[in-house]
Amino acid sequence: MVTKTSSPSFEISKSVENHVGYVTQIIGPVSDVALSPGKMPNIYNSLTVKGRNPAGQEINVTREVQQLLGNNEVRAVAMSATDGLTRGMSVVDTGAPLSVPVGEITLGRIFNVLGEPVDNMGPVESSIKFPIHRSAPAFTQLDTKLSI
Repeated sequence: MVTKTSSPSFEISKSVENHVGYVTQIIGPVSDVALSPGKMPNIYNSLTVKGRNPAGQEINVTREVQQLLGNNEVRAVAMSATDGLTRGMSVVDTGAPLSVPVGEITLGRIFNVLGEPVDNMGPVESSIKFPIHRSAPAFTQLDTKLSI
């Protein structure tokens, strides 16, 4: 049985431009998030949960908005494990979609969906990042020559 909590009180920092909300429901990797009225994120926006749960476990979960539910709530899918996540935890809308580094520096490297290297070769210093949901290049932009 899944239940939703009533709205816990949360304060929006006036010094931060990002929109803050809280987790209302968790079902595996899917969770619902309530945000302030008029502060709904776009589909594919990245939401982050950082902090500690009541058991003292460190939480750092990034999720992606998949559906606008109405009544200032969105449904989001976690991009990492949700172990320890609890209802009422604070959520921040980054205002941007998930983006990954691109360019020659990424050739031969292995990344997760968040753009973090997972090949134990150190961090990637790339100034160019593209959203993971982006249109494919037009055929006129593709190179038709063979190269090695």
